[in-house]
Amino acid sequence: MASPVQPPPQCGGGKRKSKAQYVQAKRARRGDGGGPRQLEPGLQGILITCNMNERKCVEEAYSLLNEYGDDLYGPEKFTDKDQQPSGSEGEDDDVEAALKKEVGDIKASTEMRRRRFQSVESGANNVVFIRTLGIEPEKLVHHILQDVYKTKKKKTRVILRMLPISGTCKAFLEDMKKYAETFLEPWFKAPNKGTFQIVYKARNNSHVNREEVIKELAGIVGSLNAENRVDLTDPQYTVVVEIIKAVCCLSVVRDYVLFRKYNLQEVVKSAKDPPLNSKQTAHAGNGEEAKLEAGDRASQNDQAEGKSNQQVVPENSEELGQTEPVSETQVASEGGAKPELASQVTEGSGANENDLS
Repeated sequence: MASPVQPPPQCGGGKRKSKAQYVQAKRARRGDGGGPRQLEPGLQGILITCNMNERKCVEEAYSLLNEYGDDLYGPEKFTDKDQQPSGSEGEDDDVEAALKKEVGDIKASTEMRRRRFQSVESGANNVVFIRTLGIEPEKLVHHILQDVYKTKKKKTRVILRMLPISGTCKAFLEDMKKYAETFLEPWFKAPNKGTFQIVYKARNNSHVNREEVIKELAGIVGSLNAENRVDLTDPQYTVVVEIIKAVCCLSVVRDYVLFRKYNLQEVVKSAKDPPLNSKQTAHAGNGEEAKLEAGDRASQNDQAEGKSNQQVVPENSEELGQTEPVSETQVASEGGAKPELASQVTEGSGANENDLS
């Protein structure tokens, strides 16, 4: 009679883990402690576009956000748990106790690693999404752009646009309408009011129609307060709609035109001095124009001096129109208004904001 087949001995003294145990540990590592790993409904954060190099973009984003986050909210405070993980040293021989101890260690470590800013998978190329915890994305991004606009210091190389995302929902028209009805209330529900525009961008999504989304959102804003008005030139508020795959990201931002569509590279290139008011801006521009006129006059020949001076002034005015604030007064006198310059005048005086409404 053949002897019964004995099972092969297990390595490690019978402590080999099954597949289910590895899955449980993986879920603990990627679960509630560390937060979501990809963009999904219910998140708040900052959507950042970059120029090909996403890894470098994440590094720059962490550096920039931590710098201004500490300035605005104070140093980051980590979750500190002094409790010891479950299990004891005497129970190490027991497989279940050892597993519980390991899972407890993983959960404790992930809780301690929860950061104020955490990069998650966005679902689109050249797009980075930084999840935020315990901060207001609009306030932080506006603070960053305001400082960069004022100082003209270039602090990033690959980051292009930085858009705050105050809320996310499923990217289906009915879900977006339902979510927007309550999301837009703090800015547009009576007695609050203002001029607005809607900007829309979809990535890796083909089932949502741009015109339908804009029409529905504009109707919701109008239903919240009949005094809300559309202004595509210099709005007080800009409703940002960013759709990536099946997730819709929403936010309402200020100074969208002034800060060049929240583009960090373009904000640095704008006018050098912040517009304190239109009189000071025009005075500074006239002074620089006079210096350029003097230089041009010195380079001209003595012949026909009066004619050459008359020809130099229009050339200087045209050159200064792109970079110097003097063009603001010229545009105002001609009756036209560039969006950026009109936005600067609006920031300098509160009376224009009342006129917009």
